[in-house]
Amino acid sequence: MKLGYVILYVANVPATVDFYEKAFGLQRRFLHESGQYAEMETGATALAFASEEMAKDNGLTVRFNRPKQDAAAVEVALVTPDVQAAYERAVKAGAGAAQPPKQKPWGQTVAYVRDMDGVLVELCTPISP
Repeated sequence: MKLGYVILYVANVPATVDFYEKAFGLQRRFLHESGQYAEMETGATALAFASEEMAKDNGLTVRFNRPKQDAAAVEVALVTPDVQAAYERAVKAGAGAAQPPKQKPWGQTVAYVRDMDGVLVELCTPISP
């Protein structure tokens, strides 16, 4: 097995794609003409967005993320050499500030924001072996 992609179910796929481009500098790989599904370039594993309607169409029962509710017990981690700059860019683009950058005991710098749908996004430096 290998991880192919991670899908976040969101209220508005095109708006979420635009947000991730502005807030995190990611590039869209694909946005379906229906506006119901998209993928972002993130390396070997794609970050994808699907409409909340697709979750229902797939017969799934899920709790959708909402900015005013507690974040779900999952996060998207984006690795960057400059966490402070990434954090500032994300907040300027409308991300909710959750935790400013902090140095961890193992040497990694980590910050947290919430995207426009309330998804927790970790911004972190690479972990050195």
